Amino acid sequence: MKKRVLLLFLTAACAASMLSGCKKNVGTPEDNAVVEEPEGEENEEESGRLFGYSCIDLSNPFYETLGESIQTSLEEQGDRLMTKDPKADSDTQIAQIQEMIDEGVDAVFLCPADWEEITPALEALDQADIPVINLDTEVKEMDYIDAFVGSDNRNAGYVCGQDLAENKPDGGRIVIVESPSVNSVNERITGFEEAIANKGFEVVQRIDAGDDAGEVKAAMSELLKSGEQIDAVMCGNDRMAEQVLQALSEAGDRKPLVYSVDGSPVTKSALADPDSPMQGVGAQSPINMGKTAVKVASAVLEGGAFSKETYEETFFIGRDNVEMYGTDGWQ
Repeated sequence: MKKRVLLLFLTAACAASMLSGCKKNVGTPEDNAVVEEPEGEENEEESGRLFGYSCIDLSNPFYETLGESIQTSLEEQGDRLMTKDPKADSDTQIAQIQEMIDEGVDAVFLCPADWEEITPALEALDQADIPVINLDTEVKEMDYIDAFVGSDNRNAGYVCGQDLAENKPDGGRIVIVESPSVNSVNERITGFEEAIANKGFEVVQRIDAGDDAGEVKAAMSELLKSGEQIDAVMCGNDRMAEQVLQALSEAGDRKPLVYSVDGSPVTKSALADPDSPMQGVGAQSPINMGKTAVKVASAVLEGGAFSKETYEETFFIGRDNVEMYGTDGWQ
């Protein structure tokens, strides 16, 4: 009788093993059912520390690349990453960060959808004693974060303004595309305006990109239809610039010089196109930012030395040097 029971147990165990072995991790997490691991058997994927990554919007290639860089760097040291996409909604981001807390993450990499509205999530992380590595755009309540890793955003905007002043020495009429709720964009626009101050430039309109960069195209198209003279457009990031370029293309207007900050493959491809009005970009590297962020986070958790604030280099990419950086990836 004991032999029969043992045989039945082994048969069931083998069948379960075969079924779980056929499961492949394909598609999105929603497409893949969670397979419960047998008790007492270590799951290799669950080893190492667990980090959380909450950005503004994963449909933005910058944040997608930043997340990939973080994940690659973590995996190289045996750690894991839980990624959440709030789609630029602060309430969703706060709820998703609570989910990370409930999952027991060791630290969180955070790019706030709104630098001020994110405060309740920071308070919850503080109560849970979970370190926060603030990335790209600063939160308003900096006392809640352990370290900040970003780009020199003011310089990224400044170098665009410098180039515009050189190309338009007599000044001109400009449009600024911005996003007041995102502090990194504010810094870029501030740097740009500092570079063109007292040089004959007039801001004829400011376009608020809001939560959807797609709104930029509609606003830009309306402005072009009005017949307003525009000599240049400064965009807070490449997604905004893409919308501006589409509006200009549909209107058949190639006169305004277009600037932005990021350095995505799409924008650099436009720079390499002699027929595009794209003039230059204040370039940053999400790849380097991600690598630095992981080093800082590890130091925070391990009690090592780290800088409270780290700013990655930004620089100008224009028509003259775009080939040096290439158009098929981030610099």
